[in-house]
Amino acid sequence: YLRDQDPATLANFIVFADGGGAVGSITHNDDGGGVSFNTTSDYRLKENINYTWDATTLLKQLKPAKFNFISNSAQTVQGFLAHEVSDIVPSSVRGDKDHMMEIGTITDSDGDIVSEGVYEHFCKEGQTWTKTGTEPLYQELDYSRLIPLLTKTVQEQQTVIESLTARITTLEG
Repeated sequence: YLRDQDPATLANFIVFADGGGAVGSITHNDDGGGVSFNTTSDYRLKENINYTWDATTLLKQLKPAKFNFISNSAQTVQGFLAHEVSDIVPSSVRGDKDHMMEIGTITDSDGDIVSEGVYEHFCKEGQTWTKTGTEPLYQELDYSRLIPLLTKTVQEQQTVIESLTARITTLEG
């Protein structure tokens, strides 16, 4: 539970960082608009910027679908299958198709079970991890990473619309 003591000012609830500095944050907005989930996007962190790529061709490769999750068969949602997006917008997908993770049991130095059904990296010094099986490590999709593709496609379509409108106006005139 996080609370901004002064709602009239911007508040950082969580700041994410790596070795190079801040990479994102969750903030409370000072405009009364709620919470923002932010990804670092400063031009000073980027290079090889290219504005001339073909978004429409990429967008046409996406396959939006209607489906339900197995855990909630009563609710139909719209979205994508992560593995179908991974070749089109690779930065939006985390994980590999059909990936399985090894799980196991951790025992202490006396052989007593500390944890079961856990990944090996949870094992601490003096403990032993023994594989007992595998479980799926599901792919994840960051839908916000599709926004640049959608925006550029709309811009490309708008250019075509304006060109056709100008041609029609010329023909009518």
